[in-house]
Amino acid sequence: MRFRHVMEVDIPQALARLAPTLGGTGVEAVQRLSGGASMETWAFTLTGASDPREMILRRRSGPFDEATARSTSLATEAALISAAAKVGAPVAPLVRLCEPDDGLGEAHITARIGGEALGRKIVTDPRFEAVRPTLARQCGQILAQIHSASADGIPLKRSDAAEELDRYEEVYRQSGAQRPILELAFQHLKKHTPPPVADVLLHGDFRNGNLMISPDTGVAAVLDWELSHLGDPAEDLGWLCVNSWRFGRSDRPVGGFGDYGDLLAGYAQAGGAPVDLSRLRYWQALGSLKWGVMCLMMYSSYAAGAESSVERPMIGRRVSETEIDLVNLLEAGL
Repeated sequence: MRFRHVMEVDIPQALARLAPTLGGTGVEAVQRLSGGASMETWAFTLTGASDPREMILRRRSGPFDEATARSTSLATEAALISAAAKVGAPVAPLVRLCEPDDGLGEAHITARIGGEALGRKIVTDPRFEAVRPTLARQCGQILAQIHSASADGIPLKRSDAAEELDRYEEVYRQSGAQRPILELAFQHLKKHTPPPVADVLLHGDFRNGNLMISPDTGVAAVLDWELSHLGDPAEDLGWLCVNSWRFGRSDRPVGGFGDYGDLLAGYAQAGGAPVDLSRLRYWQALGSLKWGVMCLMMYSSYAAGAESSVERPMIGRRVSETEIDLVNLLEAGL
């Protein structure tokens, strides 16, 4: 499916034209929620059906080459959402994968799921006090479901620990940075790379902040599938435990809300193949290292003048946090 490159689109008008195809007669409350230079997220309400239906439009407004990008196309993302739904994982159900004649460019529409996705609120807001103790086990169960999903026919890349280390070390070397803790982490992780296991479908960015949480039932939907790929199941489990996604609750290693034991118990309970804690913590350390390199690159892009937003250097400062995390993990023997 090919789309004409669309830079300027009247989103409310395009959605209004599409309303009959979606089962309504019109749209209201069209609001842009977020998005950068190439990706946009819009909320809107479909009217004219028996009951108004809240929906989310996700569209790409900039150029994209799936062959070279780490992220997936929105068509691939839509296929992943459907595959996860088939195995019972909580997702925002796909409503439509947009076609060229829809006038929205590369885009898809899903149902809007209620809840909270801001990680800091999830770990601190009293509204989530009742569900917080259940979230780590829920996350383990959901990851087991995602990892059991079939990726047949979905164009996904694959990666393992050695390839991830090589990829991020190359980025780090090209940056010219000299960070002793990151150097030590690269050396240690290369020496202790775990043996490969059978590939599974990975979400790729499963963490607090990409989960819609209900104060009544816990995880209501897994969001943001664009980094999905094939690989080691411990990658998803370890990424959830990276300290950067705990939002100040370092005492709770799983997302700032739970413990390793509950996460792994939930994973096993839902049929996930056994994962040793040592393997999970290896991927946790690799996740901290990767995020540290990403933070470096965000600062570098600002320093070089490629980015003008202060958001980049603000995130870039967090490389020091990842270095503290890596020291703690290395001292603990991972």
